[in-house]
Amino acid sequence: MMDSEIIRAILVLVGLAAFFGLILGYASVHFKVEGDPITDQIDGLLPQTQCGQCSFAGCRPYAEAIAKGDAGINQCPPGGEATIQALADLLDIEPEALDAEHGEHSDVATVAVILEETCIGCTLCIQACPVDAIVGSAKHMHTVIASECTGCDLCLPPCPVDCIVMEPIKNTPITWKWPKPSHSDTALGQIPVVVEAKERTS
Repeated sequence: MMDSEIIRAILVLVGLAAFFGLILGYASVHFKVEGDPITDQIDGLLPQTQCGQCSFAGCRPYAEAIAKGDAGINQCPPGGEATIQALADLLDIEPEALDAEHGEHSDVATVAVILEETCIGCTLCIQACPVDAIVGSAKHMHTVIASECTGCDLCLPPCPVDCIVMEPIKNTPITWKWPKPSHSDTALGQIPVVVEAKERTS
């Protein structure tokens, strides 16, 4: 008797799971919110620093503005000329010079470092970080998760004791990349090539 009740309960649960699964499957198909493919592509080309230097709250809102034609492609200092050129190629428009009003581009990647002996634990930098790369609690020392930091500088202004500095990211065997040769096509073209014809001996 007890076994039959357990089996009946299991069947009821399986039936309910199947029923709600069908409802969720139907809803996911018929109420699906289609994304904007061009916005996704633009967002994929942006550096994802979420720094706000472009005057938008993050890279995604900036991508949406570009897609709508409400913002130029030259408002991203972290991306620099490379990002501007990539966006121009994607949108099939002429590239523009970086808008100096939004900041200057630097080829040196940086990471925030908290001087722990000076930190007073105010948590203002934690609130300012757009990617949650700073950990700590009130009145306790804070620290930066270097692998998560995008170098956006947004944690610098709120700090009341100036205990945060931006330092260049040090190359490691994992992060180091072989530098691209400059003017490689020209250099290869200048290499002398000598072709010698040898007589065939019978």
